[in-house]
Amino acid sequence: MSHGTGDPLVTLREVNRRAAFNRWCGFVVESASAGQAQLGMDWRDDMGQYAGYLHAGIVGALIDTACGFAAFTVVGEVLASHATVNFLRPAQGRRFIARAVVVKPGRQQSFTRCELFSVGDGGEQLVATGETLLITVPPKQ
Repeated sequence: MSHGTGDPLVTLREVNRRAAFNRWCGFVVESASAGQAQLGMDWRDDMGQYAGYLHAGIVGALIDTACGFAAFTVVGEVLASHATVNFLRPAQGRRFIARAVVVKPGRQQSFTRCELFSVGDGGEQLVATGETLLITVPPKQ
């Protein structure tokens, strides 16, 4: 799928629709533009860990996916080469929003960062940050 033509939001929604894991998680592409992507996800009990907070694996998945989608809008298909997640506080809320930006795009690798917010009665609260190094996947022949 080409990244350079059409509306990035429409393109990323189609990419997201094809990803079975993203569908299972309930990831929704809320906004996208060149070098940026925002994902949302509603809380579900089956996404929680033993104490009732969003599981760290899902936190990482939101950050990884948002970063990959932001990079996709600039360089096309990517795979994570390295990812770092900083858990700042327990992730609890009705919704979660991941906002990712491309820091440095490249032909072979791109660097991105993301902030993950929980949304509850008190508004948005930053719960995690992350960075990814992504390698560009060559076009299929």
